[in-house]
Amino acid sequence: MASYIAPGIQDKFDTLSPELKNCILAREVRLHTLQDLIHVLEEIVQEGES
Repeated sequence: MASYIAPGIQDKFDTLSPELKNCILAREVRLHTLQDLIHVLEEIVQEGES
């Protein structure tokens, strides 16, 4: 399954660093809303703190 970024949040996704975008895409997530993006970013932060 490939990751999906909805057109409505693509501009927000594009502001992230290339490393962070690659990390998100590697998770094979489907991001339809800004809340979906925030949730994935929170997961990444939590994993980094562990």
